[in-house]
Amino acid sequence: MIGPLAEAVTRAVPPESTQQAVGYPSLFLLVALGALVPVVPTGALVSSAAVVAFHQSSPFSLLWVFLVASGAAFLGDMGLYALGRRGVASDNGSRRLERLRARAAPERLARAQTKLAEHGVTVLVLSRLVPAGRIPVMLACLLSHVSPTRFARGALPACLAWAATYQAIGVLGGSLFTRPWQGVAAAVAVTLAVGAAPGVWRRVRGAG
Repeated sequence: MIGPLAEAVTRAVPPESTQQAVGYPSLFLLVALGALVPVVPTGALVSSAAVVAFHQSSPFSLLWVFLVASGAAFLGDMGLYALGRRGVASDNGSRRLERLRARAAPERLARAQTKLAEHGVTVLVLSRLVPAGRIPVMLACLLSHVSPTRFARGALPACLAWAATYQAIGVLGGSLFTRPWQGVAAAVAVTLAVGAAPGVWRRVRGAG
């Protein structure tokens, strides 16, 4: 009974070529959207994709996940920065700029402006790796009128480092479990916990 059922399930799983043809464009769109609308857990998406790629036979699967994720993140960051620049240049501002301001606590924005003044756009690399650190630094760049070219010089290595970090989490999850879904569950749990940690820490400090 179990044998035929397992065989039927195996036949129902799409081949790797189909998974890749659907998965890579989906990953690109979701990561780019998550960069534009900072509520999508893009880190968990990249880690999950890395788990699936780790269990595939193609030696280039992980490379494709890295390239797609970092490229989509960079495109999304540049798009969001372009929208923010339109708000800065406008006399009345813009809804996008106001949303960015609303997502950056005043003290975090002040720290981001200080770091930007001290280290330049290289601070973007760390901001991409720190949960909830990207928006305050991007807003600091907007308010300091950093040019798109200069912003891109910091955003590109930041997106590469971000994709590599979350892919490494996925690879670790994939290597610890024999079944892809187990690795995906572990990777998602880790990335969501990392993302929630700063908020929990702030509430603990506030309660204390």
